[in-house]
Amino acid sequence: MIDRREILELAAQTGLNPHVIEKDYVLGWMLAGIYAHEELAENWIFKGGTCLKKCFFETYRFSEDLDFTLRDEAHLDPNFLKRVFSEIGAWIYEETGIEIPADQQEFDVYKNPRGKLSCQGKVSYKGPVSPTRPLPRIKLDLTADERIVLPPETVEIFHPYSDAPEEGIEVLAYDYVEAFAEKFRALAERTRPRDLYDVVNLYRNVDARPEQQQFIAVLREKCAFKNIGLPQFVDIEPQRANVEAGWSGMLAHQLPALLPVASFWSALPEIFGWLQGHNVEPVLPSMPLLGASEAVIRERIIELPTGSRGQSFIETIRFAAANRLLVNIDYRDQKGNRFTRAIEAYSLRRSKAGDVLLMAVRAEDGQPRSYRLDSILGVTLIQTTFAPRYPIELTPSGPQSVPQKSQSVQGTTVRKLMHRRAHTNASGPIYVFRCPACSKLFERKNYDGALRTHKTRAGYQCYGTYGTYVRTKY
Repeated sequence: MIDRREILELAAQTGLNPHVIEKDYVLGWMLAGIYAHEELAENWIFKGGTCLKKCFFETYRFSEDLDFTLRDEAHLDPNFLKRVFSEIGAWIYEETGIEIPADQQEFDVYKNPRGKLSCQGKVSYKGPVSPTRPLPRIKLDLTADERIVLPPETVEIFHPYSDAPEEGIEVLAYDYVEAFAEKFRALAERTRPRDLYDVVNLYRNVDARPEQQQFIAVLREKCAFKNIGLPQFVDIEPQRANVEAGWSGMLAHQLPALLPVASFWSALPEIFGWLQGHNVEPVLPSMPLLGASEAVIRERIIELPTGSRGQSFIETIRFAAANRLLVNIDYRDQKGNRFTRAIEAYSLRRSKAGDVLLMAVRAEDGQPRSYRLDSILGVTLIQTTFAPRYPIELTPSGPQSVPQKSQSVQGTTVRKLMHRRAHTNASGPIYVFRCPACSKLFERKNYDGALRTHKTRAGYQCYGTYGTYVRTKY
């Protein structure tokens, strides 16, 4: 188990309560335990908001629940669930020291509105900063009759903690397009604050936005399963007052800063226009380089001079950019002058001298500027939104799969996924090796297929010693 200080440091960096960070940490290991269990690994398909956070976008709201579609309805049995989660808890404790008490697990199996079985579960845990009593809980939402439109994918989750296993943590998850469509359907069906946040946040990530016709086809099937029509803005408009009333209570603890609800609601007409094929989105011009290189830095961890605090500010800057918020930067220039500027953040690049630059626009006059990251002394979020003038290119390509814009090739939709390991840099080639004994894939920054003893997806020890080269990724 990681040290308490690691949780507190990450909480300080993100501006979140340490208990929210701890839950994210435990969620990662809970997923590792579920997908290390032989009976669950191929039968439980990860979905929902936590799936989006852990599998696709690290710069996203933190979540609290684990949602799964089960391929085997027989798993929706309290005795079965108590047994497997007792085994999962023992495995997690052996691997990490996180306590998952077997006597503090509840599984309520019931009939859903479709007359089929579903389950609400609660699993308690004791982590690095948890109070002794009452123990915090992870909620489980399990269904077995959900219609799965696209084939699920095996992806590596985002687990930015020092005890992450070398081979990563892999899960079986909804295809990104289907996960997005589920969120859109939820917005139409129940229109909760987090549904609004999710849909707008996903739509704004232009690099990952699905091809519109493919998205409509998937959404149509998701809506038909729930016996509702395709979402229409006119049907959602009456819910605005309820969304605004619940905005703070549902989202404040999951975000570094509570965002203006009006900025999200006002994005809906454009989103529904895209959904209906009416929008022709303007192409934003490239930002002036101002002496910086053309290559955008996408690494999550960036090498900076010793003593620089720039790394601790990156996640706040990324969050602000993703949510179209201005930030105030406290900055010291090369002449030693110190000042504060309100900026729009767009990307990270390198200067010709090799320094990491934050490419931004000065809010007061709209002028493009660049700021050395190691000269930033502080960053504060401002509750003021902006309309992007240039492409926002701050989403990191970290260890999780970041979907790129869908492409249609001879009638087949091909989605390009970039799998990055937490311990590698995003720049340069990544060499992929396959263990000849268990077929598990490993990514290496260097052309070195040497393997240590590792766990298979079913949780068994594998002693394959040298991987077979598969491919190179760039």
